Amino acid sequence: MANENFLNEVKRRRTFAIISHPDAGKTTLTEKLLLFSGAIQIAGAVKGRKASRHATSDWMEIEKQRGISVASSVMQMSYREHVVNLLDTPGHKDFSEDTYRVLTAVDSALMVIDAANGVESQTRRLIEVCRQRDTPIITFVNKMDREVREPLDILDEVERELGMPCVPMTWPVGQGKSFGGIINLRTQAMTVFESGSERRPQDFETIPLRDTDKLRARFGAEFDSALESMELATGASPEWDHEAFLAGKQTPVFFGSGVNNFGVMEVLDALVDLAPAPRPRTSTTLVNRQPVVKEIQPEDKDFAGVVFKVQANMDANHRDRIAFVRIASGKYQPGMKLRVQRTAKELRPTSVVTFMSQRREAVEEAYAGDIVGFTTHGGVQLGDTLTDGASLQFTGLPFFAPEMFMTVVLKNPLRTKQLQQGLMQLGEEGAIQVFKPEAGGNMLLGAVGQLQFEVVQHRLNTEYDCDIRLEGCQYTGARWITADTPAELREFENAYPMRMARDAADTLAFLCTSPYDVRLAQERFPKIHFHPLREHAGLALQTAG
Repeated sequence: MANENFLNEVKRRRTFAIISHPDAGKTTLTEKLLLFSGAIQIAGAVKGRKASRHATSDWMEIEKQRGISVASSVMQMSYREHVVNLLDTPGHKDFSEDTYRVLTAVDSALMVIDAANGVESQTRRLIEVCRQRDTPIITFVNKMDREVREPLDILDEVERELGMPCVPMTWPVGQGKSFGGIINLRTQAMTVFESGSERRPQDFETIPLRDTDKLRARFGAEFDSALESMELATGASPEWDHEAFLAGKQTPVFFGSGVNNFGVMEVLDALVDLAPAPRPRTSTTLVNRQPVVKEIQPEDKDFAGVVFKVQANMDANHRDRIAFVRIASGKYQPGMKLRVQRTAKELRPTSVVTFMSQRREAVEEAYAGDIVGFTTHGGVQLGDTLTDGASLQFTGLPFFAPEMFMTVVLKNPLRTKQLQQGLMQLGEEGAIQVFKPEAGGNMLLGAVGQLQFEVVQHRLNTEYDCDIRLEGCQYTGARWITADTPAELREFENAYPMRMARDAADTLAFLCTSPYDVRLAQERFPKIHFHPLREHAGLALQTAG
């Protein structure tokens, strides 16, 4: 019976990320999913600097000021006897690295598209990440209560960009001022639209599609036009194939208006009915110093999890650090002895929590698919694998080589200790990449976007009381380096002493001033390996060690 209960708990988990281009309505939709599941009682609105309420998932001060998400957040809710783990991701391209890491921790994605703008640049990048992992995608076309593009055009663009067929699950009747509602193809009924952010699903009128005369009399030509375009769309679309969806080969499409709570319940039901339960995770084990790929099944009894995010100072009063862990297999219970595979050190977490953004609850038990937070005081980094004994390492957590660099100059030298602590924690968190030159001198920050620098400067000031100035420097790129032997590595370091730096994970990197630097260094030292992803360097070191 205990085994059956364990399997049932795993099967009722759903873990997904919401992805979109900025301003597509992702954070608003997150609020409404929480509202409809009963996880929150009132939805906050991101209204600008002086808003009294803000989105539940936006908890940083700078997020509230700017009305954007700059860090991913985790929320757990219960709906229809399922445990739903929802991860809200930053939409801004400058924080795409955080989003990519979150996508390694989920089993499916909910893609939000602005019906006026269609598939935008940042959405394309996120789609590509999902496609590389065959992550199932549910599509929600938002803002149908505005003047937007024709649904057939949007469907065609989504198919083209995703490279997979769309299967409409709901279909809009009209748009903008003439938006009448949506036809649910699964229930063969039309839900009538009424504006209002306080409305619940039971407040919307539903009319069976068989009452054609009633619908035509009420909505006129808009209804006939919707039926015609819906028939064209369904005629051109394949039959719904759940297995194809789970394999990332098909996407169900829903239409609605998140700000008006409309079409949201259909999406929430789809996440329970269609989205997958926890799936196997790829790991490596070392056999005779050679990495061997192994699939970890969620129903395995041994506990295994991966740290996909570290967040400092979620609670400003306690200056804590939370390691977000995706459980890949087994069951977590308080008092468990865990081991950090990278260091082989024991980890006994004293405080393990689940989240509603910054609000937390102590965990009594958690299963594969759940996202839990371990309060740590160091010793745990992004990408770390935690197990209750088995020797394995999860792969796939990306750290991209930065494309922009700035030098950190502290205005008050008496705050040096606080600066070092802040940079260490923000570097481990992955908010930005921090490099310490081997030859000494000021610390360097590496980023993929300018906004990352601004956020880190703001956080150093507000969270660590460090007022800094950021100055330009000559570096334009970096590569993590490894060598087959220590002697080869020493020879390379001696040749380029001013180019060597170590990041927050103490991994050695080669700093570049032009795209040609790596090529020239590679020609001179053919036995040195240059890695554009840090995980590749880590795997090479693990194999060599």
